[in-house]
Amino acid sequence: MTALTVTADRTKFLRLVLAADAIVTGGNGLVYLAFATPVSTLLGPDAALLRGIGIFLLVYGAAVGLVAARRSISLAATKAAIALNVVWTLGSIAAVVTGVADFTTIGAIWAIAQALVVGVFAELQIMGLRKIRD
Repeated sequence: MTALTVTADRTKFLRLVLAADAIVTGGNGLVYLAFATPVSTLLGPDAALLRGIGIFLLVYGAAVGLVAARRSISLAATKAAIALNVVWTLGSIAAVVTGVADFTTIGAIWAIAQALVVGVFAELQIMGLRKIRD
C-alpha cells in the first residue's frame, strides 16, 4: 500500500472524516447485529441479512478507523474506503428501486437516507485527499 506522509495539519480533515465514517458505520453495524429482529420488523429485510450486514459494517468500520488512526494515511486504503462507500450508496439505491430487499416504507426511506450519508462520506473523503495533495 502507498502511504502518504505529510504534516498533521494537512491530514486532519481526512482523518476526521475517516474517523466519523468509522464511528457511524460501526454504530450502524452494531445496531443491525444486536437488534436484527426488531430492526427487520421496522425496515423489512430479513433479520439474518441484517446480521450479515451488521458484521460487514463492524469490520469495515474497524478497518476505516485503523486507517484514520495510523501515523501515515494509506492512499490505497482511503481510495478503497471511497470505492466501497460509492458501491454502498449505489447498491442501497438499487435495492430500493428494484425491491429486492423487501423494504417497508420506513425501510426504503432509511436506505435512501443512509445512502445519502454514505455518499457524503465518500465526497468528503475525496475532498480530504485533494487537501493533502494540494
